[in-house]
Amino acid sequence: MTYKLLFLDIDGTILKPDHTYTASTKEAIAEVKKQGVEVFLATGRPLHEVRELAEELDVQSFIGYNGAYGLYRNETIINEPLKKSTVRDFLRLAEEHGHELVCYTSEKNYFTTLTDPDVEKFMEMFHLRKNEAFTESVIDQLLGATALKLQPDDAALYEVEADIRLSQVNVEGARHAYDVIRNSVNKGVAVQRIMDRLNVKKEETIAFGDGMNDREMLQTVGESFAMGNCDPELLQYAKNQTTTVTDSGIANGLKQLGLIK
Repeated sequence: MTYKLLFLDIDGTILKPDHTYTASTKEAIAEVKKQGVEVFLATGRPLHEVRELAEELDVQSFIGYNGAYGLYRNETIINEPLKKSTVRDFLRLAEEHGHELVCYTSEKNYFTTLTDPDVEKFMEMFHLRKNEAFTESVIDQLLGATALKLQPDDAALYEVEADIRLSQVNVEGARHAYDVIRNSVNKGVAVQRIMDRLNVKKEETIAFGDGMNDREMLQTVGESFAMGNCDPELLQYAKNQTTTVTDSGIANGLKQLGLIK
């Protein structure tokens, strides 16, 4: 089989818990690129916070904000902001229940507060640097959001419309953080739009992920891999399971397909 597209989640898939990556991961990406495979970083993170990693890995294409924004090299092919009414509902709920929110534009991260210890920990954990206090002036520019300080039962509060679900962040120490996912805008929908745009068949695509925000992406591609450290619920949506992020999971999965040795 000739593969053309490889979609890689970042946290827990490329990046280990200490926010570094194994040499085998970088080498595997370089090797498949030599074979003509276009590599996409497919993340819930804002793209302005992953540029340095992308440069290190020599990746030029992206799905960011859990599918709300997509770049094929320098061409924007997906741009799907949240509805203003949805954001206002989130802000009201966070205030009522003692939660915090971080909302992402294409340029910055906007927090409901910058001084809460849990917010500061979240910023540090994900190396978020372009942070400002939320202001109404950006409400029509928000590509994604993460709710902080939630208990598991709180997630349902934010499912204010049928298109919304929350996905627990699958990173140790960030279990009280939940990404906002849209059924109409997610990594899987983004992958399909990229496949259509580039005229690539499903069987020519591969994806790796570890969290429930990767569910739709793994269902959309031809060869899907759940990391050994994945959320156990993700396994039912993946065709294959590989080793953990600390044990060369991406490289070992690509070896299974015969793409690298």
